[in-house]
Amino acid sequence: MPRTLSRILRRTVALAAAGVLLAGCGAADDAPGAAGRAAASLPPVQPVADADSITDVRGKKISPERTPERIVCLVALCDDMLTELGMVPTATNSSLLAHPRFLGKEKAQQIPVIPGGFLSPEVEAILSHKPDLVIGLEDTHGKLAPALQGATTFWAVQPATWRDSVAYLRDLAALTHRGDRAVAAERRLRAKLAAAEKAKSGKTALIVFGSDENFGVAAPGRDVAAGLFPRICDYPWKDRGVEGAYSLEEILAQDVDVLFVETIAFGAPGKRLSEKMAGNALWSQIPAVKNGKVIEVDPEVWAKGRGTRSLGIVLDEATAALR
Repeated sequence: MPRTLSRILRRTVALAAAGVLLAGCGAADDAPGAAGRAAASLPPVQPVADADSITDVRGKKISPERTPERIVCLVALCDDMLTELGMVPTATNSSLLAHPRFLGKEKAQQIPVIPGGFLSPEVEAILSHKPDLVIGLEDTHGKLAPALQGATTFWAVQPATWRDSVAYLRDLAALTHRGDRAVAAERRLRAKLAAAEKAKSGKTALIVFGSDENFGVAAPGRDVAAGLFPRICDYPWKDRGVEGAYSLEEILAQDVDVLFVETIAFGAPGKRLSEKMAGNALWSQIPAVKNGKVIEVDPEVWAKGRGTRSLGIVLDEATAALR
């Protein structure tokens, strides 16, 4: 009997920065036909006023001692936001900035890396950079708050939808006095989403993530990128809870036309997930596999980025593949 698509690696993997996150519980904002209105019908983008403190989308008040200039990123969303605001992190533990539509490899290599990886960044290393602000993922880095208290301001973020990502960007723009840049980034993302919605594809898509046959299905909700898909194509995958998963038989029943694959590598790069699955008899029966529509995507962008620039890239790549 084929294995069921297993536990949502991203939370365990965090690596996933993507993760933690992903596997999502469809939030009402991104649920088909729910409260989320089409991007084209949203109210006009509002200006962002400078602020010394903000209360974020999750109700947390953030009050840095000074206008943040030295910012340490423990989650790729932070790198994404800083790029949109024309800033670079003082240090990071993400590889997102090496992507050509961010800083590119050469410039990204000049930014110090926080040791300990995504799961266990070293507090002493973080503080050695004398940050005005440290941004991490609540599910993974919330435990660092006591150790950072008194030495810097810690902001734990946890976006569930694209609108959450926009809200975090606007808040950071207010704190750094770069509101115009946030407004421009929001408009770019809205325009891409509106265009994709207008030309919504009738094809069925699927996003899977993992490193082997125990892979997971990215569902709208905690997976911000997956939350865009019901707006741009047929995306029938729903959250089934923390351990929610789909069997290969269930996937076959949906006649997937386009399959996006996020290979989550541990240690040295190895075979891509799509290559490892190639010998699986059920996998090979999926229409997307038969028709050569299996697309390996960059997990740094698709799974971990979750900011306006990353989501714009996801929309560009997804709509091109779904034509």
